[in-house]
Amino acid sequence: MSKLETNTIDTVSGTSTLQVGSTNTSTITLGVSGDTINVPSGVTINNNGTQTGFGGVNTPAFHATASGSQVIATNTATKLEYGSEVFDVGSCYDTSNYRFLPTTAGKYYFKATARSTSTTDFSQMWMQIYKNGSVVSRTIVPHDDYSSVSGSIIIAMNGSSDYLEAFFSHTLGSNLTLENQTYSCYSEGFKIIE
Repeated sequence: MSKLETNTIDTVSGTSTLQVGSTNTSTITLGVSGDTINVPSGVTINNNGTQTGFGGVNTPAFHATASGSQVIATNTATKLEYGSEVFDVGSCYDTSNYRFLPTTAGKYYFKATARSTSTTDFSQMWMQIYKNGSVVSRTIVPHDDYSSVSGSIIIAMNGSSDYLEAFFSHTLGSNLTLENQTYSCYSEGFKIIE
């Protein structure tokens, strides 16, 4: 292997495309560990190939729906039973305990939605998101004929022991049944690229 030392590589006069590597090239390495590669302002990077390890990923991620019609007692914060996984990238959702346990530290978006089957108007139903057993988000809405309530949050998770759960409460005055529909009773979460 030989070494070429220079300060600038440029195209020959009359051409505007510079190619590094040719028919014998399988890997091109820029710099070594600890180096900084600068892309100046105004430069456009066109990617027509496959990129890996560049730009981050939105995983772990999951989407789970209600696994059955859930009955919620009045004025009782009850954990929502999203027991049917649509997808679970990273095996981060627990369908037995109905909780999101991301395995990678970072900031996460988490959302939970529920819809009632009641046609009776009443004052409040609310969605609460718990982190490690404590409320970190609460959304309260009045109920008016099959109303829905959603709660969401962006929150830091440690990737080892932190977990998120969704709880639902209402003031109907009697038991309230939630819909068993994939589009109206679900929870989802994913890692945010930072």
